[in-house]
Amino acid sequence: MFNEHFIFLQDSLLYSCQGHIKSSWENMLKKVTLRFYEELNDFLTSTKRKKRFEHSFIDRTSVKDMIESLGVPHTEVDLIIVNGNSVNFSYLVNNGDDISVYPMFESLDITNLQRLRAKPLRKLKFILDVHLGTLAKYMRILGFDSLYKNNYKDEEIVDISLKEKRTILTRDRGILKRSEVTHGYWIRSSKTDEQIIEVIKRFDLKEEIKELSRCLLCNSLLRKISKEKVIDRLPQKVKEYQSEFYYCKNCDKIFWKGSHYTKMKGIIERVRLL
Repeated sequence: MFNEHFIFLQDSLLYSCQGHIKSSWENMLKKVTLRFYEELNDFLTSTKRKKRFEHSFIDRTSVKDMIESLGVPHTEVDLIIVNGNSVNFSYLVNNGDDISVYPMFESLDITNLQRLRAKPLRKLKFILDVHLGTLAKYMRILGFDSLYKNNYKDEEIVDISLKEKRTILTRDRGILKRSEVTHGYWIRSSKTDEQIIEVIKRFDLKEEIKELSRCLLCNSLLRKISKEKVIDRLPQKVKEYQSEFYYCKNCDKIFWKGSHYTKMKGIIERVRLL
């Protein structure tokens, strides 16, 4: 009989403690409402896209950390509105806040608001991560200054980006969440043909295309060279069918309008129509 009463008392205390813990936990939870706009939805789970949703948190946190915890890199964000006011990344989120997050504005004038993205680089140069080797070649064919190595570490990419004022292009969202990164873009598509069009549209590079002006291998500038000067180094079919040649002094390579260029011509024509 004593044991039965003891067990009952023990269970009652456990139930009471669990109820107290649950109640305390619920009291600790804070909630905000968020809404992400346009291409920022690419980073969200399907249940959070293109609508307002509630998000719970416990510890005091910055709006930057909260946004990145939901998968959106800070380099993609240009404006944050909290309760009707623009704020910067260091803003500490409060219980009940209503937060709207916007990407880069192309046509809407928001000069009076607190833009978060660093000022655009005066001269666009890029550095690509290890997943974008083919895209790097395509960009070089079109004349865009694009660094790439298949063994770059994230730390190297970030360091070079800052030292040389280069925009990071990546398929890895993680690198764009690093606090020191100022200019970067997450490539959405996994197909190279779509990636190059995506970059040209995103950075408005249509008028900056300079075909066959950079080396596909090392990114150095090419110079035009006469056929006579390189004829001894050309394959027989190239001698017969090609007349324009370009030379890279850095890696001692000769280029002409071969299969890569033919494929790129189709992409260039698509870009011209954008």
